[in-house]
Amino acid sequence: MRYLLVDHITGYEPGKSIRGIKNVAMSEDFLEFHFPKNPIMPGVMLLEALTQLTGWLEAVSSGFQDWFLVSRVLKSNFYGFAFPGDQVELEVETLEQAGHDTKTYRGSGLVKGRKKIIAEFEGRVIPLEDIEDAEEQKKFFRVLTRELKR
Repeated sequence: MRYLLVDHITGYEPGKSIRGIKNVAMSEDFLEFHFPKNPIMPGVMLLEALTQLTGWLEAVSSGFQDWFLVSRVLKSNFYGFAFPGDQVELEVETLEQAGHDTKTYRGSGLVKGRKKIIAEFEGRVIPLEDIEDAEEQKKFFRVLTRELKR
């Protein structure tokens, strides 16, 4: 099963940062068992949303030649739950380059201005064509950005 955890990209600065939205819907599969009769979005799914957003940052920064794959979480702090109906405001910024093909990022997720997650993570930048069709991803990016005026 594939989860697409970025519903809208609200802004970006290639090579530096990206912002997006995750709308938590009651119909999402992961809420059924986490937790029965008290659904919350698992913290690891918030982290995955941040890494997916990072993939979009790498894609748009490279002319849709690259993508990001997380390899290590350096820090991860959770501050509360994201519930069905919440809109999680996501933001990712580039930190430092840890090596030739490794990059480090800091991400945050907030609901109504309240922190839910702050994380630092690193990973590899890989060719986008190794995992997806670049032209299809460009089209999908246009949908996510709603033709964002830059």
